[in-house]
Amino acid sequence: MNAPVLRVDELSVIAHDHGREVTLVDRLSFDLAEGEILGLVGESGSGKTLACRALMRLLPSTNLRAQGKAVHLAGQDLLQLDEAGMRRVRGRRLGMIFQNPSSHLDPLMRIGEQIGEGIRLHQGASKREARAEAIEVLRQVGIPDPQRRVDSYPHEFSGGMRQRAMIAVALGCNPQVLIADEPTTALDVTVQAQILRLLLDLRDRHGLSIIMITHDLGVVAQTCDAIAVMYAGRLCEHGSKHELLARPQHPYTAALIGCQPTSASGEAQLRTIAGQPPLLDQLPVGCRFSPRCSRPGSRCSESLPQMQALATGQHVACHYPLLAGSPS
Repeated sequence: MNAPVLRVDELSVIAHDHGREVTLVDRLSFDLAEGEILGLVGESGSGKTLACRALMRLLPSTNLRAQGKAVHLAGQDLLQLDEAGMRRVRGRRLGMIFQNPSSHLDPLMRIGEQIGEGIRLHQGASKREARAEAIEVLRQVGIPDPQRRVDSYPHEFSGGMRQRAMIAVALGCNPQVLIADEPTTALDVTVQAQILRLLLDLRDRHGLSIIMITHDLGVVAQTCDAIAVMYAGRLCEHGSKHELLARPQHPYTAALIGCQPTSASGEAQLRTIAGQPPLLDQLPVGCRFSPRCSRPGSRCSESLPQMQALATGQHVACHYPLLAGSPS
């Protein structure tokens, strides 16, 4: 892989709740190389979307605060920018596809106007130039008859086309890094495959780096180069897709893989992970996964495991990685 275009160093998100602080994302660190697709996976509530909204500095509440050592995008520390500086970065260098296009596309604006808004803001284009560029972006994301559909409203698009339009809005200014938050949610299988192929094609054509937020390991297996697994606000394992899916080292990662639907004797088999993720204001002492772990050891309830590098090239935050055998 090339040198990182994005380097996240101990990013945290803190909630202020009636005079106390609760850590929702705890010192998240990872690198993203140019042209790389990183899958950010974990159960609902693990902090995936919140962490990426913190990268965009678009936290959903004024009670939330992002902090950390640094978030370097092509050498510039985003945590040091004021709001005016971040507005110059959003869209132009860092884009995001939100989970529900219907909630993030303005129903009263034509699709072309929504794409062109960022182009005019960041590139100083005229209204005519922005419209021409919007048509070209719609063509790139596979919208048929873009010269006509550029004047359509979001409600005139199908679910799959709205997702493509959302991608077009995010790509309008050719960002270096694109965050895709559950980009195939609520789409049928055929449309899901089309959207994933589109993202891969955009990566190949433009050298785009992508953070793919998902709970679907099937999506990860099809599209991603690397995987970062989050649990209860913390990163618990990080490594190449092939190594991590074939030889997971954290019990939580192994459990997630084990929950993927399988078929035996013609009948669907579905496994689950026992228990529930902890409340972030009532975390257990030691490893956050230990109450649900199938193989806890003596250290698991005593101290929080720190990230360590393994000989396989993976990084894992576990006192007893699976590679090491059963805990004693």
